[in-house]
Amino acid sequence: QVQLMESGGGLVQAGGSLRLSCAASGSIFSINAMGWYRQAPGKQRERVATIIITSGSTTYADSVKGRFTISRDGAKTVYLRMNSLKPEDTAVYYCSAFGLNTYWGQGTQVTVSS
Repeated sequence: QVQLMESGGGLVQAGGSLRLSCAASGSIFSINAMGWYRQAPGKQRERVATIIITSGSTTYADSVKGRFTISRDGAKTVYLRMNSLKPEDTAVYYCSAFGLNTYWGQGTQVTVSS
């Protein structure tokens, strides 16, 4: 089992920045990749960014390319640096870990005011 704990969400004005953190615990040796997803009210959960733990290879949704950066500290912590935030980035952000199973955190609210 893997447990994920997100932190770093909050309220920020448009154009501002936030950094989300996700700490993994438990069977972290089984994690191959981690990622951030988000879900806005009335919308489906969408992938924001992913990172391969061993290689550091990353992927980003088109909507966040050039503004968000995902990084990791081994398989223990993954970060999402979010710059130039827009009101449409408002959502609950979820950390995920992929290995033998898929694990999800509880989510952290990010609200961007215009």
